[in-house]
Amino acid sequence: MPFTLATWNINSVRLRKGLVAQLMREEGPDVLCLQECKSPVDKIPVEVFQELGYDHMVANGQKGYNGVAILSKLPIQEVGREDFAELGHARHIAGQLENGVTIHNFYVPAGGDKPDREVNVKFGQKLDYLTEMRDWFHANKPEKSILVGDLNIAPEEDDVWSHKQLLKIVSHTPIEVEHLAQVQDAADWVDVTRRDIPEGKLYSWWSYRAKDWDAADKGRRLDHLWATPDIAEACGNSRILRHVRGWEQPSDHAPVFAEVDL
Repeated sequence: MPFTLATWNINSVRLRKGLVAQLMREEGPDVLCLQECKSPVDKIPVEVFQELGYDHMVANGQKGYNGVAILSKLPIQEVGREDFAELGHARHIAGQLENGVTIHNFYVPAGGDKPDREVNVKFGQKLDYLTEMRDWFHANKPEKSILVGDLNIAPEEDDVWSHKQLLKIVSHTPIEVEHLAQVQDAADWVDVTRRDIPEGKLYSWWSYRAKDWDAADKGRRLDHLWATPDIAEACGNSRILRHVRGWEQPSDHAPVFAEVDL
């Protein structure tokens, strides 16, 4: 059952429901994973998405902050949600399709401004969250699984506009990159996007602070799509929809796509 999968930090699903609908109409992913929904589950505008064929949803929400949802044309059932680091945040939801593929949708903490847990509690929370992700995947070895989401780390040198200038900036520090690598190694996750697009600069996020984000092009690849080795070869045709960042009143993230042919 081939299907198209997309992940997108939407930065408020209610505020940007029109953009979600536009992506659904123009690209039609079978499964769309959203992060930073900033909405209780019962306030997500599901009727807008149902009109476009997305009759199924699993979600983990909270008022005003965080929140993850999987909108699907295909039947999907919730199979878990974890509160890593016991933050009390809605940052993870897992759903399983009828073909047995489990999709983990994550919104990893951003980590604040200073990469020092002694002076910045949020940075410590981020590292603890990643550590518990690692330990959980060690203990619950996934199979036939895909992990997507805003992981808030750009791991490779070409995943940021300047490796040298961002080494001490949260999202690209060596300690964060190492923590993310440990999560990846815990289940031998394959970074599908980078496997498909191995060469050159590649970004999925551009700051709102830039007067002309497109011309400045100071981006980072914070949004990821991974697969377990048993189905990684079935995933491909990766792409990042950069132009979506230029839509009216956009999210600061662009959607990441892949096709899965099982």
